[in-house]
Amino acid sequence: MNIVSLLPAATEIVAFLGASDRLVGITHECDYPDVVGSRARVTRSAIPHSHDPAVIDAAVREQSGQGHALFTLDESRIRALHPTLLLTQALCDVCAVSETDVRALANRLTPVPIVVTLGGTTLDGIYADIQAVADAVDAQSDAEELLAGLRDRVKHVHETLKAAKAPRPRVVVIEWTAPVFVAGHWGPEQVKRAGGIDVVGTAGAHSTTVSMDALKLADPEIVLIAPCGYSLAAATAEAEQLLRLEAWSWLAGRQVWALDANGLVSRPGPRVVDGIETMARIFNPGLFSTVDARHARRIA
Repeated sequence: MNIVSLLPAATEIVAFLGASDRLVGITHECDYPDVVGSRARVTRSAIPHSHDPAVIDAAVREQSGQGHALFTLDESRIRALHPTLLLTQALCDVCAVSETDVRALANRLTPVPIVVTLGGTTLDGIYADIQAVADAVDAQSDAEELLAGLRDRVKHVHETLKAAKAPRPRVVVIEWTAPVFVAGHWGPEQVKRAGGIDVVGTAGAHSTTVSMDALKLADPEIVLIAPCGYSLAAATAEAEQLLRLEAWSWLAGRQVWALDANGLVSRPGPRVVDGIETMARIFNPGLFSTVDARHARRIA
């Protein structure tokens, strides 16, 4: 089987299922685990490489307004890889190649590869996507072990919090900063399972823009800065920049953390459980081990 993954989360799922040896093509964004680095890159982005959220947002709006795709497929390279399975998504056209484009490409290939679409918007939905990939790559026993482990880890967090009758801090997860988006989809569920209360986001719903006044009125005790697609270093730089701006002066006196968004929040794959564990350590540090410096950094 030759697998081409057109979504970083799908690439991670394949690797966690022990099937990375069958992975022949990945996206320009796939960076985890290291073993996938030698695979062919089969997508390109029309968005300029930048960590300035306003620049990225403007480019996305311009491309979309002109009816241009944000990501393109290298059809000739994909054809040369002879894929039997294409992994794609139907969740966000800003984050990855659209499912429509992938299915159109699949129909131009001979033989036509199987297309598996990931679309989970909740933790259970992510688990279902992992199972769907496992079924497609014949890794059911690996999936059973992986999913059991993920569920046990989440259960351990829950039982620890319950036994301690831990306080539930008010939390907001900032998924983008210009304009401001708060995390939706699985993000608010991560907060809840980690022992917090997401005071703005809605579990399972799309991420949404919010006004600065709405953020202030929500009165979070803990603010997690996790811009979609950002590493911990990039998120840290962005959080530090925010603290220097008058518009964000209301953050004074609150806990502000930068998160490795790619590793913990943005990608709907196995590492969202790492995100839950990291959030739990932030929310109730006396109950869990210290925060891994590779995952999050306190800014204020």
